[in-house]
Amino acid sequence: MQQLPLSVRIADRAVFQSFLPGANQQALERLAAIANAGAGLCWLSGPRSCGKTHLLQAVSVAAGAKAPATYIPLREVFALGPEALEGMTELACVTLDDLDAVAGKLEWERALFRLYRETEDRGGIAVFASRLPPAALAWALPDFASRAVAMPGFALQPLDETGRSEALRLRARLRGVDLPDETLRWLERRFPRDMGSLFVVLDALDQAALVAQRRLTVPFIRSVLRE
Repeated sequence: MQQLPLSVRIADRAVFQSFLPGANQQALERLAAIANAGAGLCWLSGPRSCGKTHLLQAVSVAAGAKAPATYIPLREVFALGPEALEGMTELACVTLDDLDAVAGKLEWERALFRLYRETEDRGGIAVFASRLPPAALAWALPDFASRAVAMPGFALQPLDETGRSEALRLRARLRGVDLPDETLRWLERRFPRDMGSLFVVLDALDQAALVAQRRLTVPFIRSVLRE
């Protein structure tokens, strides 16, 4: 998959198969269909750790298996200015995160409007994501605001406590890792309970267990944390 030369890295497990949808099944199905068809527009909104970034990256990974695709976190490339989007219209798939960071910035919105219009004209993929829904953002360019509000969209819902546990088990299982009940409960009690933080912890512990050739037991995790 082609990516921007901006040190933008897609997580190695950010694929549709590792996304536990919970209440977001329709969004998952819609985005998988867009990636498979190689064409479509969509907007995702929702609070932190509800799965927006995971789904954006999954679209790029799936679409990128067939044609050039990229994932762009606008908050990270904001300092580069709207020029960071130049050439993106030549890609078959562009997924854009953190639209909140550029809402109200006229030149950014002009660049986004060009990207939207050219993607729609040629039948490519463009998926956008923001914490607030498009209608709640303070846009500076009416043309882009109207397109953003009219775009098919989904308000993602965070997983509940049971869903978070299931998501951790799924992530561990896909990595070939056994996650005993005792270990799962211990992790959930001692680390931030948003999915992003828990996945980071799980991935780091998985690497440590792989090096040590150990299972993810509570005593092993305690020894890793002490080091």
